[in-house]
Amino acid sequence: MANHTQRVGSYLEIEPGVELYYEDEGEGAALVLIPGWTFTTRVFDHQFAAFSKSHRVISFDPRSHGRSTVTMEGNNYATQATDLAKLLDHLKVENPVIVGWSAGSLTAWHHVRNKGAKSLGGMVCIDMPPIGMSCDESDWMEGTITDIAEVVQSVQTSQGQRGLVTWYADNVMIEQDMSPELTAWIVEQSLATPPIVAAMLYADLSFSNYVEEAGQVDGNIPSLFCVANHWAETAKPFLAKHCPKSRVEAFGGHMMFWEYPEQFNTLLKEFLATT
Repeated sequence: MANHTQRVGSYLEIEPGVELYYEDEGEGAALVLIPGWTFTTRVFDHQFAAFSKSHRVISFDPRSHGRSTVTMEGNNYATQATDLAKLLDHLKVENPVIVGWSAGSLTAWHHVRNKGAKSLGGMVCIDMPPIGMSCDESDWMEGTITDIAEVVQSVQTSQGQRGLVTWYADNVMIEQDMSPELTAWIVEQSLATPPIVAAMLYADLSFSNYVEEAGQVDGNIPSLFCVANHWAETAKPFLAKHCPKSRVEAFGGHMMFWEYPEQFNTLLKEFLATT
């Protein structure tokens, strides 16, 4: 696990009674890191350590995640994008490079839907297809309707959510052998989001379609996809069709940016030089 100095965050009230926890370190061009489904800024420890010396690095716990306010309102990626825009306005950030991990990419694509691709300096998508489900089985997608229904049903209890995240961490996120400490670190982040909210968010991402926005990004600004090895065979032809100008790199598992930070950070450094 990352053993970096604990970052000191701040809070922004984005609507009455709802506060967003965020971290903002360093100076220079803005690099905004968006965590995925039920996760927090903690997953980006290696990127804060590497890039806050040269960039202004910003991340946040989305509403109902981590240290942000748990609310029954707005638990979808459209609202996350609105929250992101409010945070960027508050911090006076323009044209950032956005790095979305997993469902954090949906927040970034929805931001593009609202503000246009040219509101960003570049976008990095970490292991998330721009479509949740598809009738074309050859498409890169989150899963079949059967897979997705099983997840949505299973995460509606604390026990089910804990079981799913534990399985996912061991089988999809991390390639190394899982220690009890690493499993606990991953699961503890997710469980800050109540099960019913986790189910709502997962259903929302499963019915999402951001192919048009991914195409806008591809056509207008620098774009990079980092794909886990297990997706590469499906993802590469899909991206060649829909995002032909984007760079695509495949390595590691779903959290390759955390597990293989030197390889990921080298890629990100190269990408930032093009923005």
